[in-house]
Amino acid sequence: MPRLYSAKIILSALQRAGFIIVSQKGSHIKLSKSQRRKSFTVIVPNHKEIAMGTFFSILRQADMTKKELEKFIK
Repeated sequence: MPRLYSAKIILSALQRAGFIIVSQKGSHIKLSKSQRRKSFTVIVPNHKEIAMGTFFSILRQADMTKKELEKFIK
């Protein structure tokens, strides 16, 4: 079974990748990043374990691959 990441790990990795926390509503944290003419908005649920489907949705929103995100995970 693949490793499940916590919201804390994903948030810190996205922040290292240049995303900034914009707001939080309930248990969902909104991050944003502007890059050249593109801007990306990512919503991360603040859970102990992020389901794999949700994890891949976060990757799609951030326009990153799993390997790219894992580079920012210590």
